[in-house]
Amino acid sequence: MPKQVRVRFAPSPTGFMHLGNIRAALMNYLFAKQNEGIFVLRIEDTDAQRNINEAGYEIVEDLKHLGLNYDEGLIVGGKFGPYLQSRRKEIYQKNLNDLIENQKVYRCFCTEKELEEMRREQIAQGKPPRYDRGCLHLSDDQIKEKLVQKIPFIWRFKINQDEEQQIDDMARGKVIFEMENFSDFALTRSDGSFTFMFANFVDDWLMDITHVIRGEDHLSNSAMQAALFEAFAIPLPRFWHLPMICNIDGKKLSKRDFGFKLEDLKKEGFLSEAVLNYLAIIGTSFLDEIQSIDELIKNYDFSNIHSTGAIKYDLDKLLWINHKWISKLELQDLLNRVKPFLHDAYPESKDADDKKLELLISKVRDDIKTLNGLTTELKFYFKKPEIDEIKIEEECGADLSKKILDLIYTNLDETGLGDINLFLTKLKEESKKANVKIKDLFGLIRYFLTGEFSGIGIHDLFEMLGADVIKQRLFRLK
Repeated sequence: MPKQVRVRFAPSPTGFMHLGNIRAALMNYLFAKQNEGIFVLRIEDTDAQRNINEAGYEIVEDLKHLGLNYDEGLIVGGKFGPYLQSRRKEIYQKNLNDLIENQKVYRCFCTEKELEEMRREQIAQGKPPRYDRGCLHLSDDQIKEKLVQKIPFIWRFKINQDEEQQIDDMARGKVIFEMENFSDFALTRSDGSFTFMFANFVDDWLMDITHVIRGEDHLSNSAMQAALFEAFAIPLPRFWHLPMICNIDGKKLSKRDFGFKLEDLKKEGFLSEAVLNYLAIIGTSFLDEIQSIDELIKNYDFSNIHSTGAIKYDLDKLLWINHKWISKLELQDLLNRVKPFLHDAYPESKDADDKKLELLISKVRDDIKTLNGLTTELKFYFKKPEIDEIKIEEECGADLSKKILDLIYTNLDETGLGDINLFLTKLKEESKKANVKIKDLFGLIRYFLTGEFSGIGIHDLFEMLGADVIKQRLFRLK
């Protein structure tokens, strides 16, 4: 009977959630759900000096925001815990002791300065930089003397450089590593803490992970972790190394690229559904590109994935998908999501009732790409636009603008706005007699109401603003 699928998302709390690790979390989530498996959250916080995200709890909140609910891990628990690596030191030590006993590791007393000098010399000689195994050949007496002197050391894994290591990658098939190209790697740091390489291996093994889905930047790590699996005579999990996401210049995405950070996307008003939808479809093809997470679980074809080059981050495509999702949401749902943006931009919006806000949103939602964009579209409603007579003359010409204003004011005086449709019908009739184009007429009215000559339809504007506000704004130059 095949083992139950178990995958893990294992971020380090050394930075912020970004598109790359969100995509890794998403693919692990989709694969687990499609295969009725278990999705594990494990926080790899062994590097205490670099941790800025307290115990990974911000990561938990980000996953909650995205709707990527995990089955085991931090907070929710599980039978393979603890799920913080900083609380698993005794487990790592026990397995390190096994390697020490079987003489598969050795102490390395080289300092950072010595290692850096070694690296520079090797590069200068045209050689690949790697550890020269200097400490492998220390005698027992030399080791004892250094220990007596309390010289700091790390434990290195002794690679068999005459062999190959092989992994099964879901996109690449069999990947073979010639271990002569790898150097003995560190399992601990000089302070006694454990490295990513070792802790990651131990956790994947003891948490019974069946598939490791992570970024392509970890591909070379797989060779060293495969050597550790072999050292303990344990079967390897299957791997999938996801292609890196690059910017339009083909360089690895960084915090300088807008949208790389999840926080940037949240502040601009990108929906979590759109972000996940976008990250699921890049690098592959779907007949229907707009899909919910449940649809992606059903439709993603993990049997037909292939190795590709770097995937380019396309902000325009993300904006298009976000626009589609904004159009797709129920109006009440959209209102609830946009309220924080409206309240932040226009505190007076807190006094508006939901029915009014729903009306306003319904009139502009088809033209916006982000929730923040919706606040921009509705600025005219909450903030009376400034009127520039020079701008009016530049747009319409002095004679035409005067003719249009006369038409507007005459009809306002005669019909008022008790019946908006009657007012607009009468105005169109009079403008035709005066040889004024409807485009110019409505353009100037729109400018008085919104500060823009083009945009929202006149009938929609009249419905949104109401008679009192319209009169107030149209009479400003009389």
